[in-house]
Amino acid sequence: MTMQQKTPHQIASVLTEALPYIQRFKNKIIVVKFGGNAMIDDKLKNSFACDIVLMKSVGLTPIVVHGGGPQIGDLLTKLGKTTDFIDGMRVTDSETMDVVEMVLGGLVNKEIVNLINQNGGKAVGLTGKDANFIRAKKIELKKIAVDDSEAFEIIDLGHVGEVETIDTAILDMLSQSDFIPVIAPIGVGEDGRSYNINADLVAGKLAEELNAEKLILLTNTAGILDKQGELLTGLSLTDIEALIADGTISSGMIPKTRCAPEALKGGVTSVHIIDGRVEHAVLLELFTDQGVGTLLLNL
Repeated sequence: MTMQQKTPHQIASVLTEALPYIQRFKNKIIVVKFGGNAMIDDKLKNSFACDIVLMKSVGLTPIVVHGGGPQIGDLLTKLGKTTDFIDGMRVTDSETMDVVEMVLGGLVNKEIVNLINQNGGKAVGLTGKDANFIRAKKIELKKIAVDDSEAFEIIDLGHVGEVETIDTAILDMLSQSDFIPVIAPIGVGEDGRSYNINADLVAGKLAEELNAEKLILLTNTAGILDKQGELLTGLSLTDIEALIADGTISSGMIPKTRCAPEALKGGVTSVHIIDGRVEHAVLLELFTDQGVGTLLLNL
């Protein structure tokens, strides 16, 4: 049933259910990581942009961080360049980093900015290189050598980094001026080199530094699932560690569940891993009683 088909009483019920959540989260910072299918499907992209604009319009302070792995992969393929992955991380040489910056900082970032603006918002696109607000350091991946359990092999991933520090001044200025920051996860090292950083980890660190009320991570599943494929609607930090240890949480879900404990310990009230394949998933998670994903709390 569409909104046009709903009766006035049904519409009033929806608005009434949303009211206490709007009041609770007014002036609160909500960091949203945009990724997965929601970034590929045109209908989902537009519904996401609409959600962000509505959040801003009712007094919340949304900050968007986005990924773009599939888009990077597509352009590399068109250019005839192959990519290796180690432990889920793209080995990024200088040529690949140029493509990463072109896609994340240009094509993808500006598309999201444009969609938000077309829906009535005022978005501004950034990378961590703007005002050097995301300082990065190179990741050194250590692997235990096969012939010696006490020896390590250092694997060079190239321009793959992790967040070292974040200066939130530019985000504070934009948010207070009624702009919506849209951030590509590219950091800059002390030597000026660019680094590709996992978008989930950037979003988690930003939420921590900004003392955000919520961190929302969009994914391609209903949330965190148990071994039977059933949705786990609420988890504690202890639950997360146990699920990683027994292999229930694996693959691409690991960065999301790794950044969540750090954010929660750093002062973020709650983390939500939600189904980005659902239209208006962000609004459903924020403003309805049921939500559409897994809620993580520091318990």
